[in-house]
Amino acid sequence: MQNPNIDKGHAFDWGRASKDYAQYRDIYPAGFYQKLLELQIGTSGQKILDLGTGTGVIPRNLYRYGADFTGIDASPEQIEQARRLAMENDMQITFACACAEDVGFPAQTFDVVTACQCFVYFRHEELAPRVYEMLKPNGRFAVMYMAWLPFEDEIASRSESLILKYNPAWTGCKETRRKFSMPKAYEPYFEMETNELFDIPVPFTKESWNGRIKACRGIGASLSEEAIMQFEKEHKMLLDEIAPTEFTVLHYAAIAVMKALPCGG
Repeated sequence: MQNPNIDKGHAFDWGRASKDYAQYRDIYPAGFYQKLLELQIGTSGQKILDLGTGTGVIPRNLYRYGADFTGIDASPEQIEQARRLAMENDMQITFACACAEDVGFPAQTFDVVTACQCFVYFRHEELAPRVYEMLKPNGRFAVMYMAWLPFEDEIASRSESLILKYNPAWTGCKETRRKFSMPKAYEPYFEMETNELFDIPVPFTKESWNGRIKACRGIGASLSEEAIMQFEKEHKMLLDEIAPTEFTVLHYAAIAVMKALPCGG
């Protein structure tokens, strides 16, 4: 994948990081899912399409609450991991390899469409009318994001600096709290129903934080195997210097819910 607005146009491939992603990026705490349920996202009886599902983190963690999930992702390696994890946990979730902009489900198929951690990658002019068409009347499009706060958390800051040492083009850095801004492409089809921010301390061990960092776009999806190995060696040394065995890293979460307008506005 290449996007001139992401990593200064440098190519990245989530498939290369899929094994680490499956092991280390299922990190959203219980409070994150509780917030979704309070907003009536993932509840029993809903039919939900999860765009950019990755390894199926959102469908798998909300599965117990009774929604019927379908997850799609452009990376076949990510979908392979999603299917494996669902099967290992005896979950009946449909996964398919497809780009969000190209998905072809019939009109009014879904009560909810979700997109977690992937909204930045979409071609919104193409996606907005397609999501609207797939949603039932009064359907909702929920967009979620979670990121560490490097200006408030030392471990996050030091790890982020090391990522930039190995990949100066990486633009997933220097995060501060920010609500979603609905792109203009969605305005004819949706109105903002909910737009919330909240802080979440996420627990890690040295191993799981190293894995989480290695599975980020700036490392596992972008660098050569040799560079990844060198980064990991240096990152583990850093964590031995600054981190206890168990710790939390301060993150913030943003959740926006857009409601479909009647007759496309």
